Amino acid sequence: MQENELNSAQDDLDARLRERVLLSRPAQDDRLMLADATLLAALDGTRPLTPNERQALAASPLTLRRFRQLSLQHHAAAQVPVAAANDPVWTGSRGMLRAASTATELEALVTDDGCWTLHFLPQDGGWQVILALSAEAPFAARLLREQPLLRVIDGGGAIVLQGRLDADGECERVWPFAVGPGSHFQLYGAGFAVEPVAP
Repeated sequence: MQENELNSAQDDLDARLRERVLLSRPAQDDRLMLADATLLAALDGTRPLTPNERQALAASPLTLRRFRQLSLQHHAAAQVPVAAANDPVWTGSRGMLRAASTATELEALVTDDGCWTLHFLPQDGGWQVILALSAEAPFAARLLREQPLLRVIDGGGAIVLQGRLDADGECERVWPFAVGPGSHFQLYGAGFAVEPVAP
């Protein structure tokens, strides 16, 4: 029972950190605060992070990004022995702009299945859009291994972003439209989709 509770607590920490990592701003004099061995031990449940280690992790965007990368690799490695034919096949994910998101400038959108997050970061008077794959997505290992061409489309079918995932499970591009993300999605039915591009 204790092991299950530990795993659950670690999973919760992992989920919270992934939510924060892409929105975290670079910190002055930031550096890796925790060794890979410490982060990997937390991921596999052999040694949970201490309160001080959690605080150091939360305060360092660089260490958070490293934790996320190790998390993706850890989950992918755990599925390596499974035959590729048994990996879940992903054909696309859809999401909607929620009414509550319109109150302030849009920062992120999540697909209905929780497998993808679109982050919107102000940059040089415009925006950067980042597509991030959840480490818990059942098809994460397959996509990281096969590196298919992906695209995000709005409710009108226009391409918001197109590319391949990097080692962190992310794809980043300049926001291609004249108006900001929230206003743009409202103009096109508030919907969006992440889908593989047919060869």
